[in-house]
Amino acid sequence: MTEPLDPPGRKKALLRTPPPLSPPVPRSRAAMRFSVMAARGEFCLQQCRQCDTIIYPFRDACPSCLSADLVWEAVAPTGTLIALTTIRISPDGYFSNHMPWRAGCVRLDNGPSMMVHVHGDVLVDQHVRLIARTDKAGNGVIMALPEQDTPNMMDDPQLRELTCSPKFRRVLITDGTSRIGQAVARSVLGAGASLVMLGVPSRPGAGTVDADLAAREDVQLVPLEVTDQTSVAEAAASIGAKVDILVNTAIHIRPGDVSSRGNSIADRDEMDVHYFGLLNLARSFAPILRSRGADEPRSAVAWVNLLSAFALGNWSPMGGSAASFAAAHSAVQGLRNAMQGSGVKVMSAFFGPTDDEWYAHLQPPKIGPDLIARKIVGGLEQGLEQVAIGAIAEDIVERWREDPDLLPRELGRS
Repeated sequence: MTEPLDPPGRKKALLRTPPPLSPPVPRSRAAMRFSVMAARGEFCLQQCRQCDTIIYPFRDACPSCLSADLVWEAVAPTGTLIALTTIRISPDGYFSNHMPWRAGCVRLDNGPSMMVHVHGDVLVDQHVRLIARTDKAGNGVIMALPEQDTPNMMDDPQLRELTCSPKFRRVLITDGTSRIGQAVARSVLGAGASLVMLGVPSRPGAGTVDADLAAREDVQLVPLEVTDQTSVAEAAASIGAKVDILVNTAIHIRPGDVSSRGNSIADRDEMDVHYFGLLNLARSFAPILRSRGADEPRSAVAWVNLLSAFALGNWSPMGGSAASFAAAHSAVQGLRNAMQGSGVKVMSAFFGPTDDEWYAHLQPPKIGPDLIARKIVGGLEQGLEQVAIGAIAEDIVERWREDPDLLPRELGRS
């Protein structure tokens, strides 16, 4: 059985912080397509349309009939571990720092055999379930887990390399005065975070931190105004080296389409928070997190950014804010590329209409802060790079994947 994870001790100040190393990076287009689906937690393999063969490893043509008509399909993520080995020496820099490493061969119940990472609670000839995730280099990889959850299963060191669990990690929430920020704080603390740093913004209209939450010993209040570059830089200098997970909950939403607002004040405020605020955070915190991707046992592991699902296809009633979130969405993609190889995953958390005054004119369904918080923590525990929160966000994301040009037209008629 997996040994329970021990709380990490205080780091010695004189110890050198090792630079992040990455597993080997695949180069084929098919392997990159698999990585995109693994980042969403989807277990998909290629299938030939001519002969229905399920294909692994990834290819440009079917090995059975040589057809190039291949599609990606979800397959049952179950199989049997038919071979197992423990690697103790590796010439690769990343793996040599993580020895021993369990690897094996799994025969899928409805497909080929594949080489996979193997959880410590799995033995040869056992039936297993498989997950597809991205590793520290952003590669899509497959891991065999026990068929049923086992005690301390998530503490397995190889599985923790693929996930971003808050357990024993320190989390910065950029706006700790909002209902969403405080719900996220309670959720990550419930998931085992050792410290939550709550940003307290100074802009007009900002709320206050709940007294019971602020009084906790594992909560620290930090002055942080994302729209103020100096404030962000000072916060990074003060606490940046402590941050393992950053959750950007700074949101400023006002209704109205891009043509109906009488002036650009609301547009500027939204851009200041959603886009320029993200840039301020990225320029001050990203270099620190990137340098700490291998700072075991407390390495930086994740950056989470809240984004409106309407960023994917502008919807007129919220068109102004959707445009600012679209700019932020592009910036998040750039941040994900900048973090590539550091071991820090960048998660986009797409949310639908929330149950607050700024979406009061919309009909249900709407989502509350607790659902947003649970989805974010669940995404971190699974090691995902994208989550959709609420029925509306899930529908928009799914339609955007099917046809990104069709989605804006559909939203324009809704």
